[in-house]
Amino acid sequence: MSFDIDFAIAILPRILSTFGTTLWITVVGCLGAALLGFLWETVRRSTGIGRYAMRFVIDFIRSTPLLVQIYFFYFVLPEYGITLPALMVGVIALSLYYSGYLAEVFKAGIDSIPGGQFEAAKALGLSRVQLVVLVIAPQMLRNIAAPMGNYFVSLLKSTPYLAIIAVPEMLSIALEVASDTFRYTEPMVVVGAVFLSLALCFSGMVKMIETRLRLSPRAG
Repeated sequence: MSFDIDFAIAILPRILSTFGTTLWITVVGCLGAALLGFLWETVRRSTGIGRYAMRFVIDFIRSTPLLVQIYFFYFVLPEYGITLPALMVGVIALSLYYSGYLAEVFKAGIDSIPGGQFEAAKALGLSRVQLVVLVIAPQMLRNIAAPMGNYFVSLLKSTPYLAIIAVPEMLSIALEVASDTFRYTEPMVVVGAVFLSLALCFSGMVKMIETRLRLSPRAG
């Protein structure tokens, strides 16, 4: 069966009808992953049993396939009385999965900050919140913009996994079109091209942010 360009153009609006949902999942998932990842790393740097427990949690998250986590939240939790909407499950699963990887990125970023910066902050009497906002975050972001951006792009490309739990994102619509028309080439090519365009846009934005951070004045 040859590729039908007219059919591909005809189904494009239907696939793009869920573009907003895919983008929303990506943005919220990235924010959730970044916040959780930074929280995990903060706890891992604490004293006591918390740091060892968090090491295990981070390794567990990173070692468990994303698909397994999605199935767990959507199919296993209801067995224990916890039922969540498919869209919420998708956002939670993506945020949690990539938070484990971002925790490692934040670890490398914090370790790259000279120790004298922390000593100077203590000498100035800065609180822990001020230390994070004024000292750690600005310097850390310069070093982790590229790897963090790469994981954000990976999160975008992972949203099609949510089709297995019937989240109305672009791949699920493409599969509906394919099952209705028995033509798989055009829907897959269209949805692939859309994701490629989105990934390239995200990568370009990350490079711009990285360049801007590197050109900004450095502390101390």
